[in-house]
Amino acid sequence: MNRVVVVGAGVLGACVTYHLARAGAHVVLVEEAPGPAGGTSGATFAADVTHLKTPYAYYRLNRQGSEGHLRLAEEIGGPGWRHPLPLVQWSDDEGGQRALRERTARAREWGHDCRLAPASMLRDLAPAVDPAACPADEIVVHSGGAWFDAPRFVRALLDAAARRGTVETHYGAPVTGLLRDGEQVTGVRAGARTWHADTVVNSAGPGAGRVAALAGARLPLRQVPGLIATSGPLSGQPLTAILSVPGLDLRPTADGGVLALSWEVDARLRGSADGLPQELHRRARDIVPGVAGARIADARIGIRPVPLDGLPFVGEVPGAPGLYHLVSHSGVTLAPVLGRLAAREITGTGPVSELADYRPDRTIADTVHDENLISMNRRGARPAALHGSKRQAEV
Repeated sequence: MNRVVVVGAGVLGACVTYHLARAGAHVVLVEEAPGPAGGTSGATFAADVTHLKTPYAYYRLNRQGSEGHLRLAEEIGGPGWRHPLPLVQWSDDEGGQRALRERTARAREWGHDCRLAPASMLRDLAPAVDPAACPADEIVVHSGGAWFDAPRFVRALLDAAARRGTVETHYGAPVTGLLRDGEQVTGVRAGARTWHADTVVNSAGPGAGRVAALAGARLPLRQVPGLIATSGPLSGQPLTAILSVPGLDLRPTADGGVLALSWEVDARLRGSADGLPQELHRRARDIVPGVAGARIADARIGIRPVPLDGLPFVGEVPGAPGLYHLVSHSGVTLAPVLGRLAAREITGTGPVSELADYRPDRTIADTVHDENLISMNRRGARPAALHGSKRQAEV
């Protein structure tokens, strides 16, 4: 039986744990937070943005991840974590609208379910939105959109893993060292406790660089902070679409509120979020007037682990065999496919060809090709100052 220690109980760690348990591995899951999804996975926008992923091979990988959520829901059963809703975009100037039209044409060529529509369609798709908030004549509608309840997803995966195999979970256990036999990584240390393994999976999110460094390895990652602010339930019409509009992204919450994120606001994070949840709330109110009557129910900062070229890190690096890295931005969408393929590789007989482009020791391109990351960089997101932390901060 394969013995595997998984470091990190976020979406990627939970998904690889589930697939490893299904394959018959003995899994020990070690997490520094006091419970599952205690880091970035508990402080994320968590919407399917497959349409923004480039190049085509990376789009296809995200498409497999998105479709993988449907298969996992059938396998696992229980309360759902995927909430299908249309995703709506518009721009506030002609250049932005032209770029949207070009991206829509490309996505349609790739088989993505999206279309241009007159702005008047907003009244049917999202009656909670103020029509005057959209200055464009046309919008883009992604009919196959969805948002994810990431903490519920993590809990469902871990519960299913425990039912299907041998899984130990240890929370409040930050990894302080790696066990070695020469170069080979053979386990982890968390304070006075140790666990031996045939493979250690580094799915520690923004803390993955620190875990890699314990084996003398380096992952070229940025830590990018992101603030989300959640309103309480709206008293009137609920939001019935995911919105990606100039300066703001909005989606509903499970209890009828609205979750807001803005990369422009994120660019103003400087170790303190003073006043910024209120700024997000104001921006949300300008789009969805019903937000005005709802208080800010929650606000927190999640630290995104962002590879320098925007593409995932999956696999080992020379000089540290036995330490298998599993790190990605957009981890919620990608978790079903990356967790499945990584588990197959760890418990199988050789490399999985679908992961060849995502090895941690690849040459990092000078030019970022992931359009989502290009957009995030252009709109001002900055690296986090607290490079050693992977835990979310409540504000």
